[in-house]
Amino acid sequence: MVEKKKFSLFSAVLSVICVVFVAEAAAPVAAIGNSQFFWWIFLLLAFLLPYGLISSELGTSYIGEGGIYDWVTKAFGHRWGSRVSWYYWINFPLWLASLAVMTPGLLTTITGFRFTTLSALVLELLFIWLIVWISFYPVSDSIWILNGAALIKMILALLVGGLGLYVAFTKGMANEMTLRSLLPSFNINSLSYISVIIFNLLGFEVICTFADGMENPKKQIPQSIIAAGLVIAAIYIFSAFGIGVAIPVDQISTSSGMMDSFQLLTGSSTGWFIILMAFLFLLTLFGNMISWSLGVNNTASYAAQNGDMPAFFAKRSSKNDMPIGAAIANGAVASLVVAVAPLLPNQDLFWSFFSLNLVMFLLSYVPVFPAFYKLREIDPDHPRPFKVGGGKSLLKLLVAAPMLLIIISLIFTALPLSFTAETLAEQLPVTIGSVIFIMIGEAIIAVKKIKT
Repeated sequence: MVEKKKFSLFSAVLSVICVVFVAEAAAPVAAIGNSQFFWWIFLLLAFLLPYGLISSELGTSYIGEGGIYDWVTKAFGHRWGSRVSWYYWINFPLWLASLAVMTPGLLTTITGFRFTTLSALVLELLFIWLIVWISFYPVSDSIWILNGAALIKMILALLVGGLGLYVAFTKGMANEMTLRSLLPSFNINSLSYISVIIFNLLGFEVICTFADGMENPKKQIPQSIIAAGLVIAAIYIFSAFGIGVAIPVDQISTSSGMMDSFQLLTGSSTGWFIILMAFLFLLTLFGNMISWSLGVNNTASYAAQNGDMPAFFAKRSSKNDMPIGAAIANGAVASLVVAVAPLLPNQDLFWSFFSLNLVMFLLSYVPVFPAFYKLREIDPDHPRPFKVGGGKSLLKLLVAAPMLLIIISLIFTALPLSFTAETLAEQLPVTIGSVIFIMIGEAIIAVKKIKT
């Protein structure tokens, strides 16, 4: 029998970076203005730190393919486990669709060829089903993709940050830096971006679903989370600072991304540098989707095997035991979304799909933090190779802070907080879509008669 390939600690760290670090994250958040620096630092301390500690304890104490589904089910029962697995899974094909619709634009930048609506749809479907095909194989077989994507992401973020500093030093600061401008305004515009930052800090638990492919998961999980967390925090702040000092705030919006930043910083939308950046950025999209698909599919399949998701999700390959049912479902839903997209009103499709994915994704994390505290109470004797220190008051604070921040983010992402025609046109599809997907999840619970 051929020995199964195993993760090294270095590969585990790069895998966490590939999963959690989103290269294009800094640009949309920079639209907040100088107060973005306050929000980055605040959320790194108030959200990333407790979330990383809690994920390390749960991931090393309850090792398996279930991830957050397993933790919530053990704490609160199968009904809540079913909700979490549904929200956690459905966000992925929506995110996959949002990145697929970016692909034709990136290829236009690279090749100069402009695609028709039909040819763009074909490209989007190719992107989706290539991701599905790769996810049919074990994560250890794709480790070179994850490692490569992680390195490219870091290079892109460091380049945009360094280029921003160069532009600021040679041409002057694009935005006035004062103490007052660095403080948050707590208005609707500023608070609405919190969800984007939090999204960019989530995903540490995915590495826990790779435990079977690790040499020593009980050591590698917390080590990789801590090491990658420090690297991610440093790069996020550096790239955000570079964009913030070099690009005027009024030129950046929620739909701005890494490529917009490079084009604004260089003052050009063509040339070898822009083409190279577009190609590297396209590679990171593949890395993002592959790393997330492996974790999401395992969680959905595991939940289906326990009766908490539709039976199709439990289907696994007879050759390598990979969760092909969940992978095919990803492709089917994402394909349907991009096929319907041309029929939707003219709007920013990436941001619409991404916002809906964001709501479902954040919902899946709400029960995770109280589950951590509940498991400490109902399962105190379970071995915990990595254990978060502190008394009950500190643990309650570590649970409450990130959970409240997620709830606040959900309110600002899912609900229209102003009622102008423009806001409603952009926001209502997200609100209605969120309600529909929540109702589908509740219908699954009702049909399967899942026990509490």
